Amino acid sequence: MTVVAELHESHGATFTERGGRRVADHYGRPERVHRAVRNVVGTIEMGYGVLEVTGDDRVDFVDNAVSNRVPETDGHGVYALLLDAQGGIETDLYVYNADEKLLCFVPPGTAADLASEWSEKTFIQDVDVRAASDDFGVFGVHGPNATEKIASVLTGPSSPDQPLSFVRGTIGDWGVTVVRTDDLTGEEGYEVICAAEDAADIFDALINHGLNAAPFGYQTLGYLLLEAGTPLFSTELEGTVPNVLGLRNALDFEKGCYVGQEVVSKIENRGQPSRQLVGIRPDAVPNAGAAVFVGDEHAGEVTRGGHSPSLEAPIALALVQYGLDAEDVHVRIDGEDVDAEFAELPFVEGSSRSRRLPEY
Repeated sequence: MTVVAELHESHGATFTERGGRRVADHYGRPERVHRAVRNVVGTIEMGYGVLEVTGDDRVDFVDNAVSNRVPETDGHGVYALLLDAQGGIETDLYVYNADEKLLCFVPPGTAADLASEWSEKTFIQDVDVRAASDDFGVFGVHGPNATEKIASVLTGPSSPDQPLSFVRGTIGDWGVTVVRTDDLTGEEGYEVICAAEDAADIFDALINHGLNAAPFGYQTLGYLLLEAGTPLFSTELEGTVPNVLGLRNALDFEKGCYVGQEVVSKIENRGQPSRQLVGIRPDAVPNAGAAVFVGDEHAGEVTRGGHSPSLEAPIALALVQYGLDAEDVHVRIDGEDVDAEFAELPFVEGSSRSRRLPEY
């Protein structure tokens, strides 16, 4: 459930569901809002699930579970994965070391189940895990002027500059934590975290105080992420081995054993996965699951597609056989073969680059 529903409504929001959470879908005229974010700055309420992990053994406990190394010092975070025994992604998460606790940001609707699962695995370790999604408001600030936006309202420290590092300060009379994101929209990005009871005031300040920011919803966010070439949990990650997606920013090949590591390491040592994530420019918008062909050979499937507001043309991501020749590509849409071509990611160059762009 959004923590600032009335404020969204005052801006004309239409709502949708993400993982059982009600979030803003759009505020009308989404193409205009899209341009505002791409050219200036916008702000969105995020629908994360949140876990709070405390206890003396919290860092070791989470580090042993995830695919990347958990920071040991306050003020730093990491992007990581939970894998199954076959190396498939069960969830992705951001883990932030917040002094006496770790905060784990997970896909909407997954926090309670993960908290229960982890609580059953603590054994004799000094670890306490609880779902804390309702305790926080989280707002994304994205666009080429995002740094200027944050500077115009944040009192105390300067904006953090290293990806997934954070600072604490105030916006107005309210305490906040400001995280430098991994720029998934292809633009400079921050997330502002506050207590849930302060969320309405923080959202209002992000929109109206200092440099104005356009409010935007998940419809616009989805197009921004697609244009940036960012793979997502619900469409590309879930059940997929991370090597296939080129998610090197989520993997530490030097750390100790975690579930699924053997498969990930085996593929890494082999030199290449069997499939890879690519961009496609088809002549029409394909649905997820649409077959991709190179010549007469079935090469893979579309994971998601849409009509790019920036390019005013169809774009799509697809998982296809690794290292294919890019000649004679077509996508089967509604039983018809539609011409297409492979495209370098990102589709749209912004003020930054998504740190989830595939690397092989």
